[in-house]
Amino acid sequence: MERALKPTFDPAWVLVANGYDLLREGNLESRFAISNGFLGVRGSRAATRGGHWIVPPRTYVAGLFDTPGAEGATPGLIPAADWLHVHILLPNGALVHHPGDVSSHRTTLDVRRGVLFTEFGQLKPPDVGMRVRTARLVSLNERAVGIQLIRMEIEEGEVEVTLEASFEGLNLGLVPERLEQDLGVWRTLRSGKRLAMATAAFLQVDGHDLPPTPLGQLKCSWSWKSRPGQVVCFERFVAVVRSDAQGLDPGGGARHKIDVARQLGWRRAIDEHEAAWANRWRCSQVEVDGDAAAQKALRFAIYHLNSAANPADEHVSIGARALTGDDYRGHVFWDTEIFLLPFFILTWPEAARALLMYRFHTLDAARTKAAGMGWRGALYAWESTDTGIETTPEHAIAPDRQIIDILCGKQEQHISADIAYAVWQYWQATGDDAFLRDAGAEILIETGRFWSSRARLEADGRHHIRGVIGPDEYHVHIDDNAFTNVMARWNIRRALDVATLLRERWPKLWTSLSSRLGLDDAELEQWRKVAETMATGFDAKSGLFEQFAGFFTLEEIDLSAYAGRSVPMDVVLGRERTRQSQVIKQADVVALLGLLPEEFGGETAAKNFLYYEARCDHGSSLSPAMHGMVAARLGFSDVALCYFRQTAAIDLADTHAAIGGGVHIAALGGVWLMAVFGFAGISLQNDSVAVDPKLPTDWRSLGFRLQWRGRHLKMSIDQTEQHVEATLEAGEPMMLVVSNERQELCLGKTLRVGIAK
Repeated sequence: MERALKPTFDPAWVLVANGYDLLREGNLESRFAISNGFLGVRGSRAATRGGHWIVPPRTYVAGLFDTPGAEGATPGLIPAADWLHVHILLPNGALVHHPGDVSSHRTTLDVRRGVLFTEFGQLKPPDVGMRVRTARLVSLNERAVGIQLIRMEIEEGEVEVTLEASFEGLNLGLVPERLEQDLGVWRTLRSGKRLAMATAAFLQVDGHDLPPTPLGQLKCSWSWKSRPGQVVCFERFVAVVRSDAQGLDPGGGARHKIDVARQLGWRRAIDEHEAAWANRWRCSQVEVDGDAAAQKALRFAIYHLNSAANPADEHVSIGARALTGDDYRGHVFWDTEIFLLPFFILTWPEAARALLMYRFHTLDAARTKAAGMGWRGALYAWESTDTGIETTPEHAIAPDRQIIDILCGKQEQHISADIAYAVWQYWQATGDDAFLRDAGAEILIETGRFWSSRARLEADGRHHIRGVIGPDEYHVHIDDNAFTNVMARWNIRRALDVATLLRERWPKLWTSLSSRLGLDDAELEQWRKVAETMATGFDAKSGLFEQFAGFFTLEEIDLSAYAGRSVPMDVVLGRERTRQSQVIKQADVVALLGLLPEEFGGETAAKNFLYYEARCDHGSSLSPAMHGMVAARLGFSDVALCYFRQTAAIDLADTHAAIGGGVHIAALGGVWLMAVFGFAGISLQNDSVAVDPKLPTDWRSLGFRLQWRGRHLKMSIDQTEQHVEATLEAGEPMMLVVSNERQELCLGKTLRVGIAK
């Protein structure tokens, strides 16, 4: 067990926290969370007082949603029981009453292996002195299984010691159905889901098994007399099964998985888990030479991204805080498609496909929402759980403690185009025709149909989309938001493209689908007219997109006069004045530039970036990443590097207590986006991959791996030697475009191409 309790030696692969800091405990639990896309466990202390602790431990199960009792309440992710609770009892009471009791405490997150380690010493005079080391993981190979290991080395004292192992929070949000010695089965109150957790635990003293004392309801204990030099090893498995259908008992499945885990043994189970992590790192590692802080930020981001997805479950997606915290109640936003999908598409296509299938499975809910608001097609929920039904709260408490209306669920409609964008990007990058035929085409068509019914032809001969909220959420009920309208136009055009494609390549499928959807040529022609006449807000004279109708007439505010503030500008100015100003919350036109750079010809890209960057207060954690990616592409590498560091600090810096509710998974996706799509300048062409690097001055090199249409590429950019090196490790020959020059890349051969400064 001793080897299993040692973190990776290389400090570049671990995050370490020493001691106890009450103010930052919540931050650490989020940052040090472990997850496999099905189970998520916050990085709470190994020896605690359970639910009575200052920050209660949390275990999350993806898709375990329920709605509290109050009418109109918002559904959310329900925590499962904490399966890691351990209580060590001595003759004079508990070993740990308070975090400050321990003489030393060290927590280490090993991102290479996906394991959380703790080590602490405890001297409890006059009873005993001991050193305790622990490890926990949720298997990336068998996602239903978690493992806990504890090793206690007795340094002094001969006393009676009792270790109690139990589950805490048996009634925490779920209704118990059966609570037995080694199995618990619960149900949700309203959503019809059930959860089973089976467990098996063992304890050895100096290599000899000690029989447990059953205490009922997932609780047992072991007692022995300590002596100096004694080594006590504790191991526990948990197996978790979620059932989404009434009448299906998940208890049998949980017992089966725990039996398999026991037969396998924790050593082999850990080996398989670590092998799965090694494979993820082989596919997704990004290496920076010359900037250790950037390297650390990228490893941390990639660790949480790989932890968040589960390619085996098409009925859940990744919430705004993944499975690391309670904030946003596990709800899914546009964050997933715009900030996370690019990483999964190019490093883990199976996970990307599952995330998009979640949108396909919730397409009916999107159709219902659109119909309920008087439109056709599919309008996806701004916030959603597993059902796809709109779950955005209608009210919230503002920073000044006033209760305010939240309109995003009704007016922030660009999410339908965002999802269509992700569907198209996935298909373009993977060539997964089966996905397009079975699911993607219908999403594109139904979202295109929504926009075609949503836009209205007016007297000026243009189609307008009125009464929306763009990505900049400071301004509500606006008309002709540039991001929304241009993305809608793009969505309609791709819907037309896919209709043509289906008709030409799979005519039987097209006949069936168009018949089922009631789609005819007359409607497709109407879509074309909508796209051709969509108002975009582009002013050819200035070269600027107007963010929305009337934006240019609003009050200009010099944000540099507010430098150093610690709160968003709507708090400083008040909501009403902010709405009457040009201050924007996050990338809006800049986000459009990030997603559709082809819409910005010549110098308009830089012109729009500089204009809107000066007006953005980055009141959203999503904003710096989008600005950083665009700045890097434009060659503003120093500006981009500032945004990169700003984004990385959101979850890694201890200057704010802002991540107690979970890591900002979209911002972590943005860290990867800035490196690969920004500094490396990767873009996907119709028949090739293009690279146009613009590395920060201090980055000597940048290396990464990509998957594209069944091929595996290894790429590196050497700024010192001024070349790009690419190796095709698997797949058919392909074309690589380096600084606008096409190069053929063949299997097993390394291509080296010079790049100009």
